[in-house]
Amino acid sequence: MAEERDPDGVRAALQEVRRQRAQIERDEAAAVRRARNDGLTWEQIAVDLGVTRQAVHKKHRGRGPGRRL
Repeated sequence: MAEERDPDGVRAALQEVRRQRAQIERDEAAAVRRARNDGLTWEQIAVDLGVTRQAVHKKHRGRGPGRRL
């Protein structure tokens, strides 16, 4: 199989975006855990993240205080 050409570094740029996205997801999860541990409501967290309460709760429920096992 011939080596793929990427003269403009487009594939490398896409891979960097993927790495950054994964880091942002980890950072968000850590921030939400801290916020919940500090007593913030899902509504407060959602406002700060610019999403709905339902979206942040669905994505991060089960993390922080009151976690059901």
